[in-house]
Amino acid sequence: MSEKPKVFIDGQEGTTGLQIYQRLGEREDIQLLLIDPEKRKDPAERKKCLNAADLVFLCLPDDAAREAVEMIENGDTRVIDASTAHRTAAGWVYGFPELNPGQRERIRTAKRVANPGCHATGFISAVYPLVAGGTLPVDYPLSCFSLTGYSGGGKKMIAQYEGADKGEALFSPRVYGLNQSHKHLPEMQKVCGLTLAPIFCPVVDDYYKGMATTVCLHNSLELLQYGGCAQQVWEELSEHYRDQTLVRVAPPGWSEPMIAANTMAGKDTLTLIVCGSEDGVRTTITAIFDNLGKGASGAAVQNMNLMLGFPETAGLSL
Repeated sequence: MSEKPKVFIDGQEGTTGLQIYQRLGEREDIQLLLIDPEKRKDPAERKKCLNAADLVFLCLPDDAAREAVEMIENGDTRVIDASTAHRTAAGWVYGFPELNPGQRERIRTAKRVANPGCHATGFISAVYPLVAGGTLPVDYPLSCFSLTGYSGGGKKMIAQYEGADKGEALFSPRVYGLNQSHKHLPEMQKVCGLTLAPIFCPVVDDYYKGMATTVCLHNSLELLQYGGCAQQVWEELSEHYRDQTLVRVAPPGWSEPMIAANTMAGKDTLTLIVCGSEDGVRTTITAIFDNLGKGASGAAVQNMNLMLGFPETAGLSL
C-alpha cells in the first residue's frame, strides 16, 4: 500500500457518497481519487479508478454495486459496499464493529465489507446482544417500528420533500414497507440469528435526518428466557457495549416524556434507550442515531478507518 492510501468513492454524487466525501475531503492521511464528472458513468474510467484504489466505497444501486465488484481485477483493492447487494452474501464481512468481540478484527482484515442498512443498524444494535447472550430466544416474535428522516430515501425523495410542489401527504409521517418485504429484513434476521423474521414497520417523516428504531418486548408471556424486565434488558445491553465509543446505552430510568428521532442528527454515534412499564412486563428498546451517520456514511468511514489502520473515530463526529 502507498504511504497515503488511495481511496475512491464510486457513486460520490449520491447522498451517502457525498456524506462520505464530506468526512474525508479534508483528511491528510488519505489520497482521494476523483473522477472527471463527465466520465463518472464511463465504465473504462470507473474501472481504472476501482483498480487504482487501495480502498473503494460503493455508493450505488444494488446491481451497479455487483457490476463494480466484477470490474475489480486488482487483488489488493478492498471494498466497502454501502448498498444492499452483499449484506448477506458469503465472503463479505458485516460492517458493524460493535457486533461482537471478534467483529472489529474481522473488518480490520477483510477484503470485502458490507456496510449495514440504516434501519438494520438500529434493530441489530438492540436485538443481537440479547440473542447472543441467550436472553432472547431465536424464535421470539419480534416487532419493530423505525422512524427516519427523508434523506434516507436519496436524492429523489429529498427533491420530493424539498420541492415547491410538495404534496400534502408529505407533511405527515408515512408508513411504508407494508408487504413485510423491506430490503433490510434479510440482514436483520440473518445477523441476529433469528428463525422468525420480525414484523417491521418503517416510517418516513418530514424532517431531513435522524432515526429512532424501536423494538418491543413483552416479558409476561414467558417469551424471554428469564421472564425479565426493562432493568435486566438494560444491564445486558450495557455490558455488551461497555467499552464502545460509538455505541452507548443511556442511563436507566429515561426521564424525558418523549424521544425525538432527530436527536443524533449530525453525529456518527448511536444511543440505546431502554424503557418499560412499572409492572416490568413491557419493554421497549429505542436506538437513536443519524441515518446518514452511524446508519450509513459515518459507519462506512468507521469501517475504512479500521481497514486502513487509522484511529477508529478519525473524521467522525462524536
